[in-house]
Amino acid sequence: MKDIASHLFKIEPAYRQPAAGHILVSQPFNDDEYIYHGVATVIDYLADEGATGVVLNNRSEYTLDRLLDGVEVPGIPVFCGGPTGQDRLFFIHTLGPDIIEGARRYCDGLYVGGNFDSAIDYINRGYPVEGYIRFFIGYANWTEGELEREINGGHWGTVPGTATPDDVLTGSGDHYWHRFVRRLGRQYRSWQLLPKNPACN
Repeated sequence: MKDIASHLFKIEPAYRQPAAGHILVSQPFNDDEYIYHGVATVIDYLADEGATGVVLNNRSEYTLDRLLDGVEVPGIPVFCGGPTGQDRLFFIHTLGPDIIEGARRYCDGLYVGGNFDSAIDYINRGYPVEGYIRFFIGYANWTEGELEREINGGHWGTVPGTATPDDVLTGSGDHYWHRFVRRLGRQYRSWQLLPKNPACN
């Protein structure tokens, strides 16, 4: 029997070569718990090696002060970035190497990693978090050619342009996914007809 959901909501994507800073939007019927109604950003891409990225809108049950000693500000959310490296905590931010020593730029205005103590000091001094820095457990990893095949197969839609700090560091959950589906273009409108929780339909 045919997969009715895949048939009804299938899109013929306009292929776009992956690059660091791209925003990927998962198809609505993907049942992978890490990327279901997920939005990811590509952090690294080399055509002959593969890609790494992080799912942006999958908020975990953890807060930073529950995971790390020395965090004095309660309630800062930690997001589940993907299935790989679940024992690893890292962060994306706008602060740059002047504030976070060792920070690496991955696209205009956005950086990944750097000195963790500097990041915690920034937080403990009471500086703003939302829109400036976001913490993740785990990441997504694609082998050579894998991400290209997934995009060609319609598993991901690619948002035009590159990520901005507002794209990556604000918002979460299903509303976040719908926000980026709208940016994919009119041919993706049918994706919004399939809710994250089918019981709500």
